[in-house]
Amino acid sequence: MSDLDIRIEGRAGRITLNRPKALNALTYDMCLGIEEAFDKWRSDPAVELILLDAAGDRAFCSGGDIAELYAQGTKGNYAYGQKFWADEYRLNHKIFGYPKPVVSFLQGFTMGGGVGVGCHGSHRIVGDSSQIAMPECGIGLVPDVGGSMMLALAPGRLGEYLGTTAARMGAADAIYAGFADHYIPELKWENLSEELARTGNLDAILQATENASGGTLEAQQEEINSLFAGETLSDVLTDLRNDQGEFAAHALKTIGRSSPLSAACTIEMIHRLRGSALSMEKALDLEYRFTHRASEHGDFLEGIRAAIIDKDRMPKWQYAERDVPLAAVAKMLQPLGAQALTL
Repeated sequence: MSDLDIRIEGRAGRITLNRPKALNALTYDMCLGIEEAFDKWRSDPAVELILLDAAGDRAFCSGGDIAELYAQGTKGNYAYGQKFWADEYRLNHKIFGYPKPVVSFLQGFTMGGGVGVGCHGSHRIVGDSSQIAMPECGIGLVPDVGGSMMLALAPGRLGEYLGTTAARMGAADAIYAGFADHYIPELKWENLSEELARTGNLDAILQATENASGGTLEAQQEEINSLFAGETLSDVLTDLRNDQGEFAAHALKTIGRSSPLSAACTIEMIHRLRGSALSMEKALDLEYRFTHRASEHGDFLEGIRAAIIDKDRMPKWQYAERDVPLAAVAKMLQPLGAQALTL
């Protein structure tokens, strides 16, 4: 059984991620297959829109399949991961700038690499089971696949909060933070997909959209803005430690599970990106500077060992005291020169 079900139905090009037992984690071959379909359909007049969905009810896509990245990295083959990320980011960039509507149905977990596939299209649909997050700092990476751009665009200091704590967003919060567009009850999804494929009429999405409830981020916005306003990770941690509230205590605990180097670089990346010069290209370039170095110089291999391989949940991070030198952040994010990402 293929990991992807790619076909044309009516007016729609359809791509279904088909690894439900693996929470539809994205393999290298799946990235290449999705890109090939997008390239083929770009100039095909028979395809008016693209529908992205996934098998099973637990996840749209829980992230990238990182076992092979670990296996190659521990052998010193850093080039494998560097090529994987470069090719994945090229796909993310194509989805973001695609000239035809891209509709994604984001049930269950949509995290990491799943955000890169599902959250850059024109119509991003969430339901009651949706849980969207950028948890990369917990495995020694940074929010990537274009996620840093979305974090920089999020209201106030939400980007710093979501990027360093890996907080999960339900439907209402995902819409508020800019990671989704429409809440539609999941029982309607199958009929909606069929109608979109049959007619190509995107008005059907608006007609099915309902108001999402249960969000918390908007009510917490002022507190998040205050606690995550620091220029560096050390500043943020100081503000969290000095606050006696329950929210700050929980945020401090969750950041404590992250790689300090990754969290520090995440904050720096968001700060560099935020503003009028923000672009998808700039975000992906900055992300690739980190991921290109992540296996050799960052905490990525140790993060995967602790979370996936040995599963002891006790990573031995660099800068375990959480005092990350500015020079260490600058080193991970400095330009790559001839090895820079090309899109």
